[in-house]
Amino acid sequence: MTPERPFAEPWQAELFALTVALSEAGQFSWPDWAAAFGATLKRHGAARELDGGADYYAAWLETLEGLLDRAGSAPAAEAHEMRHRWEAAYLSTPHGKPVRLGE
Repeated sequence: MTPERPFAEPWQAELFALTVALSEAGQFSWPDWAAAFGATLKRHGAARELDGGADYYAAWLETLEGLLDRAGSAPAAEAHEMRHRWEAAYLSTPHGKPVRLGE
């Protein structure tokens, strides 16, 4: 029997680890995280039933981005711009090559 993986995708594990590290570094307290994440899940669940997979981690990411934006650590506009730069970089990178963010 194959053990069940705690994360379906590597990015989910990375997001979890990043959130824990940011909390431990003092960017936000774990109780603040839990309250904000609970509010996000409630808001998402009000529109439709969550499946506990990708939608759960999309809500997790939304919560983390919101906390960092409110703290001024990663303003939403800068995060949005960086996401687009990374998307452009990986879409223009040949398969198997390292993705490099342009200047």
